Amino acid sequence: MKFRAAVLHKTGSPLAIEAVEMTGLGPNDVLVKLGASGLCHTDLEVIEGQIAYPLPIVLGHEGAGRVEAVGSAVTLVRPGDKVVCSWNPSCGHCFYCDRDQPILCEPFQRNQPQGRLIDGGQRLRIGGRVLNHFSVVSSHAEYCVVPESGAIAVSSAIPDVYACLIGCGVMTGVGAVCRFAKVAAGSHVVVLGCGAVGLNAIQGAVIQSAASIIAVEPSSARQAMARKLGATHVVGPEAAVELVRGLTGGRGADYVFECAGAEASMRAALDLSRPGADIVILGKVNVDRQIAFRWGSMMGERRITRSSYGGARPRRDFPWLAQLYLDGRLDLESLVTEQLPLEGINDGFARMRRGETIRSVIVFPQ
Repeated sequence: MKFRAAVLHKTGSPLAIEAVEMTGLGPNDVLVKLGASGLCHTDLEVIEGQIAYPLPIVLGHEGAGRVEAVGSAVTLVRPGDKVVCSWNPSCGHCFYCDRDQPILCEPFQRNQPQGRLIDGGQRLRIGGRVLNHFSVVSSHAEYCVVPESGAIAVSSAIPDVYACLIGCGVMTGVGAVCRFAKVAAGSHVVVLGCGAVGLNAIQGAVIQSAASIIAVEPSSARQAMARKLGATHVVGPEAAVELVRGLTGGRGADYVFECAGAEASMRAALDLSRPGADIVILGKVNVDRQIAFRWGSMMGERRITRSSYGGARPRRDFPWLAQLYLDGRLDLESLVTEQLPLEGINDGFARMRRGETIRSVIVFPQ
């Protein structure tokens, strides 16, 4: 079959909207007709060459839509099901999957950086050439093919434009608070950086009934969004230590979530925490960059951890997040700055570069 997709041929260049071809489905494949695909900063990092992937490639890893067809061995979804795509499918039986760490699934870690599905295959072609997959999803297209473990059925009542966000930023932020750190009710929580992940960490802290939720963010527009989504206090980086100490009897926060992805905010995460606190690093910098910390800020039995996907168990968590939205307890609509056709994808990434958006979402005609 043939369909339109946004293809990256060269880093630093715009995406090209082109007709691509999909070969036949493997036995564990699920073909999804996409309704929406969110633009994520990780996509932009690939476009700009900050993260290396084989080219040409179809980007996108926040996708939602309807199952169009399934491979012969698929049993968990069927044609017509509403699904959210997970960028971290897992085999379920490798060394790490057996140890309840599917984020580290060995076939995923081996094949995903090579632009392949977790079975090592590639289903996309362009002009007779192999076209690479991104994060085992490639959702900036009218259709995508994912493994069965990456197609997660959710309620048909949630619109695709909001459901797609669950697949990355929402799961990472809400999950880090509710699933990974398991924030205790009545705690003092700091969130550093109020982009797509940080705003969802704030919502997670509301869900967990935190006593105070302090958002640290320099942008006045994002400060306002943080207040809207449940932050009890909002402050710029320069005044954060004084505010947090004042709210916590001089001790510091019980939990700190670093969501800005900057060296200064990673250091601040430790300085804002109390002895014995949990610090969760969600942001990222270049993998080869050295980060320096003041040794004293690491003392006091602090627990410093890194999470890439908020402790996600997609088949457990995606339906839960969709239901939170349907119950009015998770605001996904405020996260969507704009809805675009596929042809507007480069404009969406340009606005992301300028920091003008929370989430731009590509919406496909149905």
